[in-house]
Amino acid sequence: MRYRLTFLAGLALGYVLGTRAGRERYEQLKKSARRIAQNPAVRNTAETAAQQGRVYAGKALHTVSDKVGDRVPESVAHPVRSLRDRNGDGRTEDDWGTSNT
Repeated sequence: MRYRLTFLAGLALGYVLGTRAGRERYEQLKKSARRIAQNPAVRNTAETAAQQGRVYAGKALHTVSDKVGDRVPESVAHPVRSLRDRNGDGRTEDDWGTSNT
């Protein structure tokens, strides 16, 4: 309940501040956000973070599946095994079309 109340308070505050700022301020913030998002340093940092996240998620998948083993229902164990078999050689590649830049 506390989280819901905090969320609603934040939503109300954002609405009030947004309506007071007006359309011009909104467009200015949007332009600044777009400029930051298109910055090559920001894009490289975001891609590096995403790549590291995929690596750690792959390691966590193998660690958890090794430790949990047969104590998991078959409906959960089968997809995990198929993922492990698909990347069994330690590769961290995915089929999301991401680059390593």
